Amino acid sequence: TSAYSSPAKSLGDPGITPLSPSHIAKDSDADDAVEQLFLVVVAIDFGTTSSGYAYSFTKEPECIHVMRRWEGGDPGVSNQKTPTTILLTPERKFHSFGYAARDFYHDLDPTESKHWLYFEKFKMKLHTTGNLTMETDLTAANGKKVKALEIFAYALQFFKEQALKELSDQGGSDFENTEVRWVITVPAIWKQPAKQFMRQAAYKAGMASPENPEQLIIALEPEAASIYCRKLRLHQMIDLSSRAPVNGYSPSDTIGTGFTQAKEHVRRNRQSRTFLVENVIGEIWSELEEGDRYIVVDSGGGTVDMTVHQIRLPEGHLKELYKATGGPYGSLGVDYEFEKLLCKIFGEDFIEQFKIKRPAAWVDLMIAFESRKRAAAPDRTNPLNITLPFSFIDYYKKFRGHSVEHALRKSNVDFVKWSSQGMLRMSPDAMNALFKPTIDQIIQHLSDVFDKPEVTNVKFLFLVGGFAESPLLQQAVQSAFGSRCRVIIPQDVGLTILKGAVLFGLDPAVIKVRRSPLTYGVGVLNRFVEGKHPPEKLLVKDGTRWCTDVFDKFISADQSVALGETVTRSYTPAKPSQLVIVINIYSSEQDNVSFITESGVKKCGTLRLDLTGTDASVPSRREIKTLMQFGDTEIKAMAIDVATSKSVKVGIDFLNY
Repeated sequence: TSAYSSPAKSLGDPGITPLSPSHIAKDSDADDAVEQLFLVVVAIDFGTTSSGYAYSFTKEPECIHVMRRWEGGDPGVSNQKTPTTILLTPERKFHSFGYAARDFYHDLDPTESKHWLYFEKFKMKLHTTGNLTMETDLTAANGKKVKALEIFAYALQFFKEQALKELSDQGGSDFENTEVRWVITVPAIWKQPAKQFMRQAAYKAGMASPENPEQLIIALEPEAASIYCRKLRLHQMIDLSSRAPVNGYSPSDTIGTGFTQAKEHVRRNRQSRTFLVENVIGEIWSELEEGDRYIVVDSGGGTVDMTVHQIRLPEGHLKELYKATGGPYGSLGVDYEFEKLLCKIFGEDFIEQFKIKRPAAWVDLMIAFESRKRAAAPDRTNPLNITLPFSFIDYYKKFRGHSVEHALRKSNVDFVKWSSQGMLRMSPDAMNALFKPTIDQIIQHLSDVFDKPEVTNVKFLFLVGGFAESPLLQQAVQSAFGSRCRVIIPQDVGLTILKGAVLFGLDPAVIKVRRSPLTYGVGVLNRFVEGKHPPEKLLVKDGTRWCTDVFDKFISADQSVALGETVTRSYTPAKPSQLVIVINIYSSEQDNVSFITESGVKKCGTLRLDLTGTDASVPSRREIKTLMQFGDTEIKAMAIDVATSKSVKVGIDFLNY
């Protein structure tokens, strides 16, 4: 039995019953909010490993400005985004974000640094926490816990202040938050509570408020990428499939070189930081016809998620064909394999201790690994050297009583040697082996998606996100799926989502149809039918036999929902004299739900309509209209008493029930 015993019985609440026949009205234009006018759209790509923002003035939507350069970049890593790291003082006050946080933390004396709270890669917590609430904690590098909501709000507030400052400096006068429409991107595969959590954190950061929710749009990462990919011109992307062998080189050799040339081109233009998005449909897009399908694979630091879209002409609106899928197969998986390799060589007990006792040196080691990770390529022949921090070598000797060099000789891990300059020397095979588990999972997942009936005849596969820069991933995707569709990589692939999110904020109506990730319905009473309804659900009230806890479905999981679409049902109080009507809204990941007591059914909203004091001359069968409107990531519900027009509204809430 579920955690809910029969709600209707326990409440002694007569409940509501459907007015038959139950009908669905589709009013797409009902209750449309008046569009607010914002001067600028600022999109924040809050990534697992790195973050950034970009903006565009609504008066000149074809110019997208990527944020100014950050101080303190890393060798071998482009500076357009900053690491998603945050540092709080020992008093738990915000200190710094990004490179600044990392460098400051790093320069602290070890005796001091253990009191400071340093967080990195914390966004994954929202994906991995099953029962996320406003109270969920995050653990800092020193083991201390802080509420996740505070950390996310601090991070968003930092971006808010940076962006407003840049806008003010540029315009020469102070820019007000009210003039900005904010867009925050989240993985499409996140569950509803995580998406709602982001919105709450943004409210806490002062970007928008529950009274003015339109000021903030939560955009789905692959959708944003999809919007940007539509605008691509041919010189802005690399088509892996059109690589015929050139001068005896195989296509795999040209993957790297094409990318290097593209990077040069981007680097030369980077000083401007302004990207012109021509207001045209890109060439690639002009090859797409009505009904064509393409897949966007968004591979980031933490997650990889993929969406299948179909084109609807003439406006080129997008329709989601298959619900977003994916998993925790981001490039962090490669870091994790590196950590496992270190444990194998130096012992898990040592690595655990080292991370706690010398957290800053551990961060250093991972930074050194990061730049070598980016140098991995399918055709590489020379080894990759990773500098071990001095304190690693020193601490290891204290801990074990013998040298790092001795450990490497003894560990018989092939392909990893010690070089006299104090470096770990990895053969290309050893590096590629670290990528293999993660890339295999991505390819496996993509194969599963390709096998779905909804996903036949896909024309293009767009590979986007930071991890898409990896030639190893590019080659794996091309060799696995190149025969089925054209594999396309936008040139500035790490900024694709950011730019697409700006375009989405300028025109949120471009995505027309989504798939509902959950089944929604309300709990009702139905007339009890012998033989059809289970006897334990029988409730006798005033001589009428009711079946309690019935789940009356509004919309099923994976059903297509047009944006802004309203689904309406009509109910009547089971007991005519009843004056307070309580409608409970439930959701489930399952498709066919019969009762609200089934496992996996969660309550996510309550509508309380109080009809006391209304005119007594109401018809004997009172009609209560219940509407659910499906918005961007928000769902609103409303109940109206038809006779008196009295109404009550509620937003669906996944965090507080």
